[in-house]
Amino acid sequence: MTYIKEKGKLLKHAEKQLSIASTKDKNIALEKIAQSIENNRLEILKANEVDIKNGRDNNMSEALIDRLALDNNRLDSILEGINTVIKLPDPIWQSNKVWTLENGLTISQMATPLGVIGIVYESRPNVTVDAFSLALKSGNCIILRGSSSAINSNKALVKAIKEGLKTSPISEDVVQFVEDTNRDLVLDMLKANEYIDLIIPRGGRNLIQFVINNSTVPTLQTGEGNCHLFIDESADLNKAVDILVNAKTQRLGVCNACETLLVHENIKDKFLPLAYDAIRDKIELRGCTITKEIIDIKLATEEDYKEEYLDAILAVKVVKDVEEAINHINKYGTKHSEAIVTESLTNANKFQRQVDASSVYVNASTRFTDGAEFGFGAEMGISTQKIHARGPVGLEQLTTYKYLVIGEGQIRE
Repeated sequence: MTYIKEKGKLLKHAEKQLSIASTKDKNIALEKIAQSIENNRLEILKANEVDIKNGRDNNMSEALIDRLALDNNRLDSILEGINTVIKLPDPIWQSNKVWTLENGLTISQMATPLGVIGIVYESRPNVTVDAFSLALKSGNCIILRGSSSAINSNKALVKAIKEGLKTSPISEDVVQFVEDTNRDLVLDMLKANEYIDLIIPRGGRNLIQFVINNSTVPTLQTGEGNCHLFIDESADLNKAVDILVNAKTQRLGVCNACETLLVHENIKDKFLPLAYDAIRDKIELRGCTITKEIIDIKLATEEDYKEEYLDAILAVKVVKDVEEAINHINKYGTKHSEAIVTESLTNANKFQRQVDASSVYVNASTRFTDGAEFGFGAEMGISTQKIHARGPVGLEQLTTYKYLVIGEGQIRE
């Protein structure tokens, strides 16, 4: 516990400064960090190459390698995310709820930082910068614990972040990184109630369940993504094919990729061959008995409909109507992102209202469930809980509030 305790002390001390930092100072810090990442671009990419080599040596799947990989375009996207966060309104010490009671007391509900956030995450090194940027702008200190597979990339990125902070008005202690990959340190983080106000797990099912089952610190769950695409009988089939290809193949190893295709029985003979021709060279299809009668694929098992593959595999099922599609999604889905392709306003409304998920799409790919795509600049993850933070977790979701009450000597009778 000593290792986490020492980092926790630094964070708690820095929290006092950051919680009252001006928007100007926070934005200057983010600008300095962006410049530092740019200046250290080659070092960061070289560190990432080491992680990728180690991943391949350890037989990591290509889908996970893709999640791990950085290149100039992805670094550009990271920098763009920082710049977007700079431009976003500062949520701290803002209020849209002010009222006066009959006794003259004026009450305002004011947004305040959570304090210290701990994030435990897998593979994707961009999370290091995304999480820190959002934490800083929302007035929160942060302790980062990435996976061992990305350790070199994360070290290089945190080094660049700290170098940027050293030339800014904000203390470099507002960010701490757990360089030791010993899993016991994760357990220490999960029990560090004195120093950490919120734990966010970001990764696969096993990581999330480990955190939920072991944490005494409050947690914000960012869920796995068993996402579905339902092709309704009224769908524009060309549009449906394009959406399917994008939702499944644009990036395989992401939580908002489509994992199950549902097809209305009235269009199965038309649409399934179109879908098969569009993705069979890229994706292994596993379908129900009805699907297998129409296209030459493997027979799906019950487990296939429960799976977040994060791989070149897609489950397929023919359903009789929108109600059966909704029931299937609510049974097997993970409350992440779900989509319907339809020209029926009635079915679109029914689907969006009855499907239990953080993001529900009509005639669009599930791949848009992303902080940057939603205009948040970045994200801490995609929350599938039913609390104030649901869907992409951005600045506003990283705040709490306090009530400020102003009187003129009132006492309660």
